[in-house]
Amino acid sequence: MNILLLGSGGREHALAWKLAQSPLCDRLYAAPGNPGIGQEAELVALDPADHGAVTAFCARARVGLVVIGPEAPLVDGLADSLRAAGLAVFGPSRAAARLEGSKGFTKDLCARAGIPTAGYVRAASLEAASAALAGFALPVVLKADGLAAGKGVVIAQTREDAEAALAEMFAGQFGAAGSEVVIEEFLEGEEVSFFALTDGATIVPFGSAQDHKRVGEGDTGPNTGGMGAYSPARVLTPLLEGEVIERIVAPTVRAMREAGTPYSGVLYAGLMLTREGPKLIEYNARFGDPECQVLMLRLESDLAELLLACAENRLGNGTTPKFSKDAALTVVMAAEGYPGTPKKGGPIRDLAAAEATGAKVFHAGTAAADGEIVAAGGRVLNVTARGRSVGEARAKAYRAVGAIDFPDGFCRRDIGWRELAREAKAPA
Repeated sequence: MNILLLGSGGREHALAWKLAQSPLCDRLYAAPGNPGIGQEAELVALDPADHGAVTAFCARARVGLVVIGPEAPLVDGLADSLRAAGLAVFGPSRAAARLEGSKGFTKDLCARAGIPTAGYVRAASLEAASAALAGFALPVVLKADGLAAGKGVVIAQTREDAEAALAEMFAGQFGAAGSEVVIEEFLEGEEVSFFALTDGATIVPFGSAQDHKRVGEGDTGPNTGGMGAYSPARVLTPLLEGEVIERIVAPTVRAMREAGTPYSGVLYAGLMLTREGPKLIEYNARFGDPECQVLMLRLESDLAELLLACAENRLGNGTTPKFSKDAALTVVMAAEGYPGTPKKGGPIRDLAAAEATGAKVFHAGTAAADGEIVAAGGRVLNVTARGRSVGEARAKAYRAVGAIDFPDGFCRRDIGWRELAREAKAPA
């Protein structure tokens, strides 16, 4: 079977790496890809926004499965266009992808289905948003309704900060994503990510992870797309995972199906573990980035087989993913200036030396120029390693980070700090 993978980031490099290992995969194509993905797949000059071009390529190349990595093509309805042409697609429809494409849509669904989440108000103007603020205690969470590359969330500690953040959102800080905002109560607890595959009827758990959103150590500074992650997140115990499936994921899948917009693909639930139990923060309609990288490093099953079963509505036949008991941890190396304006073009060397330590380096924002790998984005590399514990995986990942020559790069040095503290307290 020929497979087409769409996307160009670290998540897609991890997916390409795992798909290329599948006995089902005859040829793996990727568009537009990056230099790391190019080591696993044949790169194709396709724009995922050009549905006709993608569909035509699939016909020419006899593609049997299309895997859509990032959220933007999903929200744009690419999966619908490809399915209309008779193709098997891993990824939700435009209507189902609203679970990520509109935070307000998801909050309203939660309210109707009784899914535990933070109290909220939707506002479509600065005046309405400012008026609604009075009903919330501090700190308060402000979210751009649409896609904002993981950066459209502000936690305001004061009324003045909240008013200023709302003014920036409605002034276009996040483009069209901020034309409507969601104001939410601040949830206390520990954040964790849970993943499930679903074909719209069957739900199959697909692991947990913990992301590190803030740019600075100690979880300080502005939000980013993610500065590192580890898996599994053992704070999400089997008992809590069962509660998440029963009270959050299953009601969501059921509500989408009953609305005539069944959800097919991976459903990524961002959760807060509060004193009252797990509550939904938000959904993503695709694998997380960088959570996907640690999940793929632990996955022992055939990824192509799992994704194809999901695309062909046959998850109910007993397809179950198997993961290593090992932990995996990834460290994001970002370019100077991120999450603001990153410095691009800086050379990156000694990647082979890093992988010689036993780690896997996934390319996120890289390009090839004059025979060298250079930085071409904000988050540039995902240095990922496995170990018997999070501490062991972290030591391996940072050893590989130390082998990389990237003068314009930086990373957090405390990825996995919560789990390391728990491991230190655990009995020998």
